Amino acid sequence: MIVAVFPGQGSQTPGFLAPWLELDGARERLAAYSEAAEVDLVAAGTEWDADRIRDTKIAQPLIVAASLLSSAALASRTTTSFSGVAGHSVGEIAALAAAGVFSETDGMRLVGIRGRAMAEAAALEETGMSAVLGGDEEAVLQRLAELDLTPANYNGGGQIVAAGALDKLAELAADAPERARVMPLKVAGAFHTRYMAPAVQTLRAAASEVAANDPALPLWTNFDGSVLESGTAAIDRLVAQVASPVRWDLCMASFAESGVTGLIEFSPAGTLVGLAKRALKGVPAVAVKTPEDLAAAAALLEGDAE
Repeated sequence: MIVAVFPGQGSQTPGFLAPWLELDGARERLAAYSEAAEVDLVAAGTEWDADRIRDTKIAQPLIVAASLLSSAALASRTTTSFSGVAGHSVGEIAALAAAGVFSETDGMRLVGIRGRAMAEAAALEETGMSAVLGGDEEAVLQRLAELDLTPANYNGGGQIVAAGALDKLAELAADAPERARVMPLKVAGAFHTRYMAPAVQTLRAAASEVAANDPALPLWTNFDGSVLESGTAAIDRLVAQVASPVRWDLCMASFAESGVTGLIEFSPAGTLVGLAKRALKGVPAVAVKTPEDLAAAAALLEGDAE
């Protein structure tokens, strides 16, 4: 049972889309995505620098577009498909599109709206996010509560992402929990916290106009790691997670319980495969970073089907 996973914000790097543009039809597909999201994705993924593509309203559509483009490229190379899907944070939009809950066009329209709404919410107060690596989880959570910081992402593998006011994040870094290391993240706000409440309302209004289909294959949710069978419920969870924690740790636990035998992470890949290596030891995983990785992904799919 091979699961396709789609990464979240922060996984993008300057120029990472360039090799994908060499594929037949890639520019046309990206042009359609760009129109739906209202972002020049070709320029963003090939020409713009790290600061510019870190902008939330650029990063989110860029990441989802890359995931959809790379997953379509794999589909054109093998008749074997993955058995389920999951996305981390904004990657859930790509996951819902891959599961057939809504079209790629609707997904790109929603991610454009999501990115702009979250950027606007982030501009209201100076906030940010920091990864807390290692340490006792209970002690980490207690320290975050003391500082009025939110555990925004439970990523598994001993990693929790804290979010909130910049001065409180600085205090966390200066006095970290025992055996924990704090690493500031290059994001523009406290995502998946109460600071994003205005963006939830904007995205909910946009999502109400999207026709929802029930998932065509297992779809794990960031809410609690469960598998959703209702398209309406999937969209409701997608909207709510803008201001609530991402439970990727529970997704990976559910993968293990479900007997998942491999993971394929689509572009811009690497982060989720890295987490899986620590939390799902022995489960083979392929990070599809460039078109050169498609052969390994196809081999994993086809080998699992035999």
